[in-house]
Amino acid sequence: MSTHRLRFTLNGTPRELEIAADRLLIDVIRDDCGATGTKLGCGVGICGTCSVLVDGELVSACLVPAVFVDGRSLTTVEGLAQDGELTPLQDAFIRDGGFQCGICTPGQLIAATALLREHPRPDGREVRDWMMGNLCRCTGYYGIERAIMRASGAGGQSDGRGLGGQRPPSLS
Repeated sequence: MSTHRLRFTLNGTPRELEIAADRLLIDVIRDDCGATGTKLGCGVGICGTCSVLVDGELVSACLVPAVFVDGRSLTTVEGLAQDGELTPLQDAFIRDGGFQCGICTPGQLIAATALLREHPRPDGREVRDWMMGNLCRCTGYYGIERAIMRASGAGGQSDGRGLGGQRPPSLS
């Protein structure tokens, strides 16, 4: 098996590893670097639980060969908070119920971070469109959308459609 010397920055810390050339990024992040906040969900790039930022670009770590990050900067959920201070987005996820069991939360936070960098003041449709690649089985998405809107400065105001795009049924 061929090996590769991998040099990259993980959450601001330079890393250097000798890895098998066919290793996936998700395995290097979790197994070799101990950054277990990034989760492996579907393994085929559709659920979003393994979302990370590579030089600020949103990628699915379960699909990317680790050699792809050679010489690049990688951000996982562990790299969002600085000096123990949560980002406004992380705080909003707590305040607005943007998580339940926590399996998808790291990927949701990373994807939402990328969204807010690209579109600092998204509307509800932009949030829903951007976040479609991150699946959640617990929250119903309303808290996630509210949290992203709050972090964008929209005060948690959404159009009430949630990430599924439909208004919830009326209880009256």
